[in-house]
Amino acid sequence: MRIVCLLVCLMLGYIHQSFANSLRVGNKQTITSITQAILLANDADTIWVESGLYHEKNLIINKQLVLRGIGYPVLDGEHQFENVSIKADGVVLDGFKVINSGISSIVDFAGVKIYNRRNVTVINNLLVDCFFGIYSQGCTNCTIKGNKLSAHQLQEQQSGNGVHCWKCDSMKIEGNIINGHRDGIYFEFVTHSIIWRNISTKNMRYGLHFMFSNNDTYAANVFENNGAGVAVMFSHHVRMFHNYFKENWGDAAYGILLKEISDSYIDGNTFEKNTSGIFIEGASRITVSKNTFKNNGWGLKIQASCLDIILTNNNFMGNTFDVGTNGSLVLNTFNHNYWDKYEGYDLNKDKVGDVPYRPVSMFSLVVEKNPPAMVLFRSLITVLMDKSEKVIPSLTPENLKDEYPLMKPLQL
Repeated sequence: MRIVCLLVCLMLGYIHQSFANSLRVGNKQTITSITQAILLANDADTIWVESGLYHEKNLIINKQLVLRGIGYPVLDGEHQFENVSIKADGVVLDGFKVINSGISSIVDFAGVKIYNRRNVTVINNLLVDCFFGIYSQGCTNCTIKGNKLSAHQLQEQQSGNGVHCWKCDSMKIEGNIINGHRDGIYFEFVTHSIIWRNISTKNMRYGLHFMFSNNDTYAANVFENNGAGVAVMFSHHVRMFHNYFKENWGDAAYGILLKEISDSYIDGNTFEKNTSGIFIEGASRITVSKNTFKNNGWGLKIQASCLDIILTNNNFMGNTFDVGTNGSLVLNTFNHNYWDKYEGYDLNKDKVGDVPYRPVSMFSLVVEKNPPAMVLFRSLITVLMDKSEKVIPSLTPENLKDEYPLMKPLQL
């Protein structure tokens, strides 16, 4: 009986595919409008769109269609409309140039918006000067891959996010290049999703922004020269692997801000030339391992509100301050890290320092409470303060220390 059911399903699929058609749209074709082609098409049809400029106003895709552009046909929103609205499952949008969506403080206009759909693929498109780039709401198992999104607004109010996902599940955001938006990638109430191999640069606020999004992974992405780096807030079970955070500078900038998150992993990342590599507040049960903190202002800022943070097998090299904190109570673990400022010794040659290392300097505590004191950095008085504090600790947290500092950097 199962074999019969399988044969029937295969036969129905074959019949369905055999009736799928292709339609061609172009200035010299019988069909000159994409909207007209959608009206004529049936589910599973493919619409090929030749290069040219198309003023479709709001192009609504309400059938399960494949739309493929030839030579990047241009969909112009004329600064008034949403360019493409996807309102059917299984749609594929491939190879279009989407420009000039409307801008509004009331309506979230987007270059491409997916409305409560499943299994939609938006791939290999160019989106230029759209309010929101690619916007997904209430979607499941959709793929946003290989798109290039750029915007040029100068104020946050005039720009939305590059890739925006709201109340979605099982999303795949892969290989996109995003710059010039408010946030490069934005997740709110998004679960079981992956952000992989994206490049998010020069966005006004965050390269990546997480809010209330659980059981997600972001890996092998580049977040460079954004307003404040990456923010992961009010989430749990987030995995952050092999990302590169660079040159996120500013008074309140960081590679990653972790606020009120729990049960998560930060593994194999590189933090280079950020004001703070990682800033952690109100977090618990976070494992930070095999990361490199290089040439940052602060390698790590960890507030006293954090609990059960495990920092192990990381490299700290060339940072102005390795670790900063705002309290004396420490309920976290720092072990087996490499610190280039460590001046201890290794008499038994086991590649582990014989005396603990306290990464919080006295001067960093002074700067934490009085930022203008930074003008004294590298002066004789700061050297004397730090040396005396190492000999007779009085202000730095007693328990914030690495009991087993490594003598050589890890090969990560």
